[in-house]
Amino acid sequence: MKPDETMLNTENNKHHINGLLEKRVNGNHNKNRFSTQNGSVIAEMEDLGDNHVGTSLDTPMRKDAFDMNDDLKVELIEKHFEQIMNILGLDLNDDSLSGTPHRVAKMYVKEIFSGLNPANKPRVALFDNKYQYNQMLVEKDITLYSFCEHHFVPIIGRAHVAYISNGKVVGLSKINRIVQYYAKRPQVQERLTKQIAEEMKRVLQTEDVAVLIDAEHLCVAARGVEDVNSSTITAEYCGKFEDKATRKEYLSHIRS
Repeated sequence: MKPDETMLNTENNKHHINGLLEKRVNGNHNKNRFSTQNGSVIAEMEDLGDNHVGTSLDTPMRKDAFDMNDDLKVELIEKHFEQIMNILGLDLNDDSLSGTPHRVAKMYVKEIFSGLNPANKPRVALFDNKYQYNQMLVEKDITLYSFCEHHFVPIIGRAHVAYISNGKVVGLSKINRIVQYYAKRPQVQERLTKQIAEEMKRVLQTEDVAVLIDAEHLCVAARGVEDVNSSTITAEYCGKFEDKATRKEYLSHIRS
């Protein structure tokens, strides 16, 4: 697919904001009314972002999300980011800035949003629990970097993941990779917590899983309310971790 054709198809799929606008305009093309309704829609979308609302457990993706390859995505994002920098008034002839559009585009596709692509999902091998270890296993303080899907700024924190073996165990590094895979995409923290828990349950073939995330959101610290002291904690307790005593033991481990 040629870049120009891809850009056209991408434009045809930008229905989210347009759909909201069409509903409110309701066929009335009066300029003043459209302007008023447009402002109402923008305010509604800003409220959605400022309240950090997530709309589904699955990451919202179009059906044609992977029709173009990564190299083409980098090429197109580079062109669009160059336009953003131009609009901001930055001089792209400057040595420090000239390569920024490409660097950002490559970073988006190959690094910080690589978890959007199912091809990058970690392959996890299970092993028999030959040690007959039947207590909880806790992998705590897993470094977590994600990005707020409302403002595209970082979420930085720690994830604490635990499970109780159902006869199978998994390599410790795979737990970290599962966390990183779901973190490397635009996210809301509640969804991220549940996605990690669901994947752990699927991989380990057990319900006995717990996930807790403690993170700072730069959309709170660097803009809006500009609170640099607060953090957000989300947790998902499944199976045996719904028991009060088991949950208490898990929390004691991650706080020690």
